[in-house]
Amino acid sequence: MNDSERASDDPAVLAAAVLDEEAKRQAEQAARDEVTILPDDLLPGVGDAPMSLKEAVRLGGPSMLVMMFLLHFADELPRAIRVVAPDIQKTFNISDTTLQGVLGFGGVALVLGAVPLAAVADHIKRTTIIPFASFFWAVTLFLTGAAANPFQMFWTNVGTGIGQAYRIPVSSSLLSDAYPIQARGRIFGFEALARPLGLLLGPLIIGAIATGVGGTEGWRTAVYIIAIPPVILGLLSIRLKEPDRGKWDQQAVLGSQLEHTGDELPVSTSAAFARLKKVKTFYSLCIGIGVLGFALIAIPLQFNLLLEDEYGKDALDRGIIEALLWVFALIAPLIAGSRFDKQFRISPPLVMRTAGFLVIGAGILYIPGLRFDSLWLLVGSLGLAQALISAAFVAAPIIVGAVSPYRIRAQAFALIPVFVFLMGGFIGGLLVGQLSDSYGSRTAMTAAAPPAAIIGGAIIVFGSRYIRRDISLAVEELLEEQAEITRMTDDPEDTPVIQVHNLDFSYGPVQVLFDCSFEVKRGETLALLGTNGAGKSTVLRVISGLGTPDRGVVRLNGVTLTYAGAERRFREGVVQLRGGAGTFGELSVGQNLRSSLLSSRLPKDEERARIERALATFPALAQRLDEPASELSGGQQQMLALAMALMHEPEVLIIDELSLGLAPLVVQELLAVIETLRAAGQTMIVVEQSLNVALAISDRAVFMEKGRVRFEGPAQELAERDDLARAVFLGGEKG
Repeated sequence: MNDSERASDDPAVLAAAVLDEEAKRQAEQAARDEVTILPDDLLPGVGDAPMSLKEAVRLGGPSMLVMMFLLHFADELPRAIRVVAPDIQKTFNISDTTLQGVLGFGGVALVLGAVPLAAVADHIKRTTIIPFASFFWAVTLFLTGAAANPFQMFWTNVGTGIGQAYRIPVSSSLLSDAYPIQARGRIFGFEALARPLGLLLGPLIIGAIATGVGGTEGWRTAVYIIAIPPVILGLLSIRLKEPDRGKWDQQAVLGSQLEHTGDELPVSTSAAFARLKKVKTFYSLCIGIGVLGFALIAIPLQFNLLLEDEYGKDALDRGIIEALLWVFALIAPLIAGSRFDKQFRISPPLVMRTAGFLVIGAGILYIPGLRFDSLWLLVGSLGLAQALISAAFVAAPIIVGAVSPYRIRAQAFALIPVFVFLMGGFIGGLLVGQLSDSYGSRTAMTAAAPPAAIIGGAIIVFGSRYIRRDISLAVEELLEEQAEITRMTDDPEDTPVIQVHNLDFSYGPVQVLFDCSFEVKRGETLALLGTNGAGKSTVLRVISGLGTPDRGVVRLNGVTLTYAGAERRFREGVVQLRGGAGTFGELSVGQNLRSSLLSSRLPKDEERARIERALATFPALAQRLDEPASELSGGQQQMLALAMALMHEPEVLIIDELSLGLAPLVVQELLAVIETLRAAGQTMIVVEQSLNVALAISDRAVFMEKGRVRFEGPAQELAERDDLARAVFLGGEKG
């Protein structure tokens, strides 16, 4: 054994090599991140001249802002039902934990409703959702007042939560698109004023009605009355005009709005969330707010239980006292909105840091405040804490609007209640309810609120380090889209069937694709080649919709596919054939062919015609129609898989490892079919382990190495590059 062989077996040497490679990868990643950060003067809204609120409202119109304010106000009124929570508890004779679950699950329903409604809002007129949702939650709220037992109230609260789910994703995205970036802080500050106003007046209204009616059943009349406003507002909202998506972001970055050349595809919820999760600023904000949710949801209900148990207050008294909690919060959003607008013009990270420190400040106030025996000191400290949190929340839509791509902005806003109510509100509410049953309301609040606010605020502050980079990526996406639209407009015939541009992709924290770009023209066959682990199959996954990129865009005939789901891409004509894994072994050949068309909704005559054409292309299959696919040879199984793919008449056919593990004679038969398709003008992308096979059937080739495109050009030119050709031959089977 020579020295080099001994060294390769030395664990210390192997460990050092692994560490060196990881350090190199991290250095490359850090260098890429640094390059993408634009100067502040190129970030939308940064360094701009101040804009008055009056001018911003004139540009966007007053009706949208006023309507969103009133809807937000009406939305907060049902939350004040916690004022009569002790009366509801007596009516149904339930524990604190059960009460928390019955009233708190409406927040979970709000989350469950926000996600699908946001998906709908990202591809239809958002203003059409408002009246239907408003009517729905008005009806379910009315039914809450008529509930005969906790089980019925649980489900009516679920319905109310689903009906209210539209407000955060729809109203926040509408306001972002309706009003200029320079005034977003004040716009959202004014709209946010509806929350403390609703939480101030709501307890007074509900408490006064319940007390006026009298008895433990007075809460029902209060619920009936607050179900009226959403009906009125829903009718008025029908006249709202839909603003163009991303209008002001495009104006700020491009100087004009984008003019799309084709229909936009629906945004997939899974793709949108996967992309948003990789926006580090956004993810940090959501986690921080989710942790804060333990305090936001648990404290108000427990505070009302405390008022009854320790201070002996009735419904009206509780309503007045809780209303006082929101006095300071009446001015906090307006001050915060003006301040955040100024800070954003100077430095976007400053907005996020300020918001985080405001939340931390609230957590610090909770520590002594919750231990005060004096009711007025308790109310004063909690009121100041609520004011700080209300001010901090004005920053959330500013940040989300700045870092999220405009196509998925509604779904970005929908994630805020997901983290608040599901992570903090419901789960936290149950934990706090159990603590309350065992140790009392004051102890439960003290155990949950201070750490939740301090930790949540710290996470938000930490996330501020990423905001410049994430805004830069959003700007880069707009610039790329503008360039592509200009190109398609100037020369429509030059529009590629498939375009991959600036693609980054990661598996968890490990990035495997770096700035990948290539195009496939109509009728062209592109060979995707490279070394083992180069990222070839990952690129195919991203094109097919099986993976969502961290950055970059995928287009089909000029239409953006990036946020469309795999099923929709398939229906649009992106069909992928996976090498060695394209058939159902237990089904017969005929059943495989028929099953491939189950979702196509084709007439029976057309189905039969396509099956006949497939069998004519592969005569060997016609003789074995009733045999299980598992009994076919490897080559025949690949023929069957290819036949199943071709029956969908794909716009672009993607083939991953056509000849993998097949005998040369079988490969020749498959190549003859590919050549026929190529001659007929079928657009194809082929990943192939054999360089000779790939170059024999392709017009152009792309060579990848370590997740990057190293060569793109005519296939023959690649064959003449000895360094690249040798890498393909020696690179192994999988990419």
